[in-house]
Formats: sequence, C-alpha cells, structure tokens
Amino acid sequence: LPTERSGHSTMIPGIGQPPPAGGKRWLPLESNPAVLNEFSRSIGVSNKWEFHDVFGTDPELLAFIPTPVMAVMLLFPISEASEAFRDKQIAAIQANPQLLSPDLWFCKQTIGNACGTMGVLHAICNSGGDIDLTGWAQKFRDRTLALDPAAKAHALESDDELDSVHADAAQRGQTRPPAEDESVLLHFVCFVCVDGCLYELDGRKPEAVNHGESSRGSLLQDAVNVIQEKFISVDPESVNFNIMALAPAMAE
Repeated sequence: LPTERSGHSTMIPGIGQPPPAGGKRWLPLESNPAVLNEFSRSIGVSNKWEFHDVFGTDPELLAFIPTPVMAVMLLFPISEASEAFRDKQIAAIQANPQLLSPDLWFCKQTIGNACGTMGVLHAICNSGGDIDLTGWAQKFRDRTLALDPAAKAHALESDDELDSVHADAAQRGQTRPPAEDESVLLHFVCFVCVDGCLYELDGRKPEAVNHGESSRGSLLQDAVNVIQEKFISVDPESVNFNIMALAPAMAE
C-alpha cells in the first residue's frame, strides 16, 4: 500500500510540501483508511462514514465500495512531470477562468505536510450536510463557510486545537513518521461533487479545478477517469498512487 510516508519511499528535501518561510509544518498522515478514519472521528465525523481503500480502477472493483460515495482522495507522487503538468493546468485556467460553485468549500494549504488533513477537510466540508459533524469539525466548518480560501488557511494555521489531534494521528500509522522538516514527495488531493460538477481540491493550487459534469452516483467513476487521464498518465512509470473513497461504513 503506497503511503504519504513509507519505508519504501525516498524521504528527501526537494519539491515536497514546504510551508511559507517560518510557517507551520506537521508530520504527514499515512495514506491508510484506519489512520484517516481515526483522525476523522477524533475531530467530529460520524462513525457512519469511513474511508475505504479502492483496490483498482476496473468497474468490478469500484463496485465493492459502498454508496453513496461522498469524496475520493488520491495520493500521487510529486515529480518533475507532475509539477510541469500542474503549471500548465494553472496557466490554462488563468487564461480561461472557470465557473466555480459558490457552495464549494476550498482551502489553501499553508501548513507543510498537511495535505492529508486538507484532503479530509475538503471531503467532509463539501458533503452538503449529508455527513453529521460535531465537535471541532462542525465548529471549524461553520466559522469558515463564508471565508475565502486564503482566510480559511489562516484560520486553520491559527487553530492550535487541531495541532495535537493531528500529531497523535500521524504517529499511529504503520510506517516510521519522518522528521517535521523533511519534505514528502507524495501529495493528497480530494475530489468531490458539488452542484453537479466534479471538483479537484488541491490546496497547493490557486483554486479548485472544475472537471465538468458529475453526480453523487457517478462521483467515484468520474474521479477515477480524471485520475487516470491527468495523474497516472502523467507519471506512468510510478506505482506510488493510492485511491480512497469516503463512503458509508461497512456493517461489522
């Protein structure tokens, strides 16, 4: 299972996810449903929902995921190829501005190695009220709904309550946690459906990316199509891709 941190992945300074000079940096969350589920519940996400591993992109394997799928998270390798594609995509969006739903919750990432947490927040804060939130998650979503992406990021970076919760979750993975000043060359993004459109939410980008029409029923397949076309095909030699879906919890 590829992870945001892994004993099999090279942990080197480089492209990584550095914060602005002097900014906050966290330990990365492992790309592991058990870790994300424990973290989610600790911040107030109902145990009726959980993250599931997506073991393949064939329709037969996607059918194993419970429905409805509320969000899809992708872990992918940051490479020269992926960064070049990112720069090209941003330039294209700036040349041809997108239509973005006013109901979309999008937050910039200003905390180093926080992309796992950003993915979870993007997933639960775009559920349209279908996921019951309590505690920290409910309070943070409610007080940031009207803020722009940069202000949301400032609110998150200023929130000391989440620091200890995140640190505890980061220590619970199956692999060695890196030092906080190590750059991780893997990155999480989240896909959600809001107002009939599929959005890619990546706090390293200036804004959300609208990938066209979608629906709650087709979200998983639509996200997988984008992942194959715009992520895996960009770096086809890499095996460090991992997909998870936020969906109803399995009956025990």
